[in-house]
Amino acid sequence: MSKYHLRCTQCGEATPDFATWFSQNQQCRCGCKRADVVYSADYHQITELTRPEHQPTDFYHYFDFLPVMDRKNIVTFGEGAIPIEEWDFLEKYAQEKYGVNCKVMVCRNDLNGGTGTFKDIAASLAASLFKENGVREFCVASTGNTATAYARYLVEAGVKFTVFMPHDVSPDTVEAIRACGQELVVCDGTYGDAKKAANDFHEKHNVLISTGNIDPIRVEAKKTMVFEYLRQLGGMPDVYVQAVAGGTGPIALDKGIRDLQTTFPETRMPRLLLVQQDTCDPMVQGWEAAVKAGFPEGYEKDYPVIPNPQTMVSILSAGNPGMYPIVAPIVRRSGGTFLRVKEGELAKFGRIVTD
Repeated sequence: MSKYHLRCTQCGEATPDFATWFSQNQQCRCGCKRADVVYSADYHQITELTRPEHQPTDFYHYFDFLPVMDRKNIVTFGEGAIPIEEWDFLEKYAQEKYGVNCKVMVCRNDLNGGTGTFKDIAASLAASLFKENGVREFCVASTGNTATAYARYLVEAGVKFTVFMPHDVSPDTVEAIRACGQELVVCDGTYGDAKKAANDFHEKHNVLISTGNIDPIRVEAKKTMVFEYLRQLGGMPDVYVQAVAGGTGPIALDKGIRDLQTTFPETRMPRLLLVQQDTCDPMVQGWEAAVKAGFPEGYEKDYPVIPNPQTMVSILSAGNPGMYPIVAPIVRRSGGTFLRVKEGELAKFGRIVTD
């Protein structure tokens, strides 16, 4: 029996492995680019793997539930498992400022042996799968973190990497990518312009391109946070809060929990609170309209497009939220909501965190 296969979320057809998936231009034969990876391993194994005494040095601790066939193909820089930290200063702030009594547990992986970004686990899994399946070239559009992580991991896997970035890219990011000997193209425009340039490059040169937030590689890497909740917290959190532009986090959270529910149906989805700043909030606007109308059929396809967001937070500036039709139903099933924050207040809250 094969370790895994990919199952199309649209027609249900099975693609046997990532080698076939890559040969099909990362899509099902029906044309759908979204697929769930389905494993043959018994999810009862998760009970043992998530015992608190385990101290994984990397997320391949969950090897049987990741789509790499041979451990010799793993590309890792000791990025570790995703740490979960308690931020008691925010608990105190919530209590004193708003009278809210809660535990604040933060799941990030910036302090690791990779590149110091939370994209390292996705880059590690991508590099491993490309190495295993003979992929030699890859391209992506990025505002920073993805570009930095993939540049380092893909060079280790012997993959030529071309990244397209907007004009306001950080000089530190430029240096990090070029230090890896990878190709960087800075576009005269926004992130949207960089995505168009990357897609044109992909089509002209027949180079694999990141499929973005629904990329099963990114989703499978990030879904391991669900396993870490079990290991480090002993269960699912009550509420999951994330700032979103696209939404790989909630998509991966949903995938991980659906996987566990095949064996442990009592596994509970946290209530999702997804946040956007008021200078670029198309998901929030779409959600507010849906709530007001009572969630009519097709509500998830009705959202505004902000053509040229004027914002200081470029990493969250997705004026055309193509993932909203996928993310909104996940939020609704969780009993959650989308929230708006004032961009002008972000620096104040940033100081609370850094102080």
